[in-house]
Amino acid sequence: MAIIDTNLLFLKELESEDLDNLYTILVYGNKDDRYINNKNLMEGLSDNTKVKLYYPDHKKYHDLMAAELCEFGGNSICNWFRGRGVPYREVLSDVSSKFGVKDQDNLTTEELENALILETVKKTIDTMSESERFEMAKSLNLNLNTCTAEALYAAFMVVFKLGGFKSYQLTVIIANIIVKAITGAGLSLAGNAMLTKFMSIITGPIGWIITGIWTAVDIAGPAYRITIPAVFEIILLRNKYLAMVKAESKDQNDWINSIHND
Repeated sequence: MAIIDTNLLFLKELESEDLDNLYTILVYGNKDDRYINNKNLMEGLSDNTKVKLYYPDHKKYHDLMAAELCEFGGNSICNWFRGRGVPYREVLSDVSSKFGVKDQDNLTTEELENALILETVKKTIDTMSESERFEMAKSLNLNLNTCTAEALYAAFMVVFKLGGFKSYQLTVIIANIIVKAITGAGLSLAGNAMLTKFMSIITGPIGWIITGIWTAVDIAGPAYRITIPAVFEIILLRNKYLAMVKAESKDQNDWINSIHND
């Protein structure tokens, strides 16, 4: 059995369907390459004996998937062939730096993941027109007298940092939009009118931000094609798991149960 990074232990609590997009990212990079069976030449997961035996029951080899992600963390073919994986925290820190987020020793891994999501939201809000910002504020039931980028981001941070189910829900939505923008694969998320409106407003602007960052890092090293979408997929999965653990009402459980792969 592979030694699994403690920050990725939660993967064992998820179902195989939950892990399907992570497998696609690790083996193919994106949905189109999976469709034509164009595997990433650096991956070793799909040839593993255990994976061949149990595929597509990803839950049975979640530890191997976690190890595969950490193997990509060195961001070089030489590191990968030497088999030297790095801790997930190092992979996360490296990806965060590409989005302008600096790692700090006093942050937990979950807090650094949240900082990465919030920075992406900040960059997105900065690109929005005033009318788009007002629509976003309205979709989150934020009553703002003025809707500058700074005011909206500050209000969003308050909602986000209050924690609880809503913060997990928003993180799943945002991380899913990012993963879809990069890989073409993601989750189908149901929602009430408010959440549906929020998703429709933020999807386009996030896509533009991700496209710009993706273009800049795509030539920096082949492993980034894996580590960037994989980290956001891990953030998505962690917050789905936390939402399942923290759900306290039928509506919350119904939202979780409505989540499925496209």
